[in-house]
Amino acid sequence: MITRFLEVELKEQLAHFPAVALLGPRQVGKTTLARYIGAGADYLDLENPADLQKLEDARGYLVSRQGRLVILDEIQRKPELFQVLRGLIDERILAGEPAGHFLLLGSASIDLLRQSSETLAGRIAYLELYPIQMLEVGQAENETLWVRGGFPRSLLASSDAQSVKWRENFISTYLERDIPQLGPRIPAETLRRFWTMLAHSQGTLLNAAQLAKSLAVDGKTVAKYLDLMVDLLMVRRLPPHHVNVKKRLVKSPKIYVRDSGLLHALLLIDTQEQLLGHPIVGMSWEGHVIETLLCYASSRCQASFYRTATGVEIDLVLELPGNQTWAIEIKRGYAPKLEHGFHVAVEDLQPQKSFAVYSGQERYPKGSGIEVISLAELAQEIANLC
Repeated sequence: MITRFLEVELKEQLAHFPAVALLGPRQVGKTTLARYIGAGADYLDLENPADLQKLEDARGYLVSRQGRLVILDEIQRKPELFQVLRGLIDERILAGEPAGHFLLLGSASIDLLRQSSETLAGRIAYLELYPIQMLEVGQAENETLWVRGGFPRSLLASSDAQSVKWRENFISTYLERDIPQLGPRIPAETLRRFWTMLAHSQGTLLNAAQLAKSLAVDGKTVAKYLDLMVDLLMVRRLPPHHVNVKKRLVKSPKIYVRDSGLLHALLLIDTQEQLLGHPIVGMSWEGHVIETLLCYASSRCQASFYRTATGVEIDLVLELPGNQTWAIEIKRGYAPKLEHGFHVAVEDLQPQKSFAVYSGQERYPKGSGIEVISLAELAQEIANLC
């Protein structure tokens, strides 16, 4: 059992809210974490016909479990439960039982967010479980984590070959079975092509027109596909930073396949040796760093990138609690060289802190208020602040 970073916060939210929704992609470890924390709780998998049968009289069943934590897995499969949960929660709050009744697990579909927000507003806390991250496995495992990604069965596979096989099966199953069950009726092959195109464009500005042309669809369809992948937490749409610096800033977001292991599987990269020789290596590392850092930032943190029309750029801008802005440049390698454009961008934004994240371990000043820092140390700083 790998101790998950979210474990402490999940326990805290269950102590303060009647219901907590733990969201994340399939196979990311939601069920394992929920059952570990809720040892002795009643667990129902809403994809299991036997468990669904128990909920034919949902109110009656849940009333009989009063005083116990009930875990409802794949809650989006039975949206009518939200109305039942609302009534039970209100009754228990009036009876002086304000917290810790229901833990809802979902595959992060937009439908789940909409259904619960309409009926459980003020009664539910949302948490996102990321794939396994560096501080959960240690610095020594970072290279393996980068190559294989953070899905537990991929990361912990007995060999690179077994890890690749799991990721390929995951992608196929997700496209052919899971996404259609969540609602959208998009041909699996079309969505695979779209996902692969995004992988080839890792870390670049979104070019919706080019994607539409390649898929022979219109721009609205591309927007729908992208919204779906973002809603399912498979793709990150990093927005541009907007600030009045009297310079023309780019307006398009940057796109990242969030899990580096899935990125590599889509690009047919099986080993670290293949990755290090592939043109995507820099953008793959950049995406890995961004996901690692944002895992430890609070939900109040705003993430963006800064780029002007002349190419002046900061890879990641974090607006953190306490009105702090951090500028982060991401470099793969052990001797990071900072471009002139980064220094100009720092002058534009005047952040409270500026960092260059690199592959080494030593922390040292680079001049102009910029610190070179390891990914693990910066992730820990963000975790401590948030």
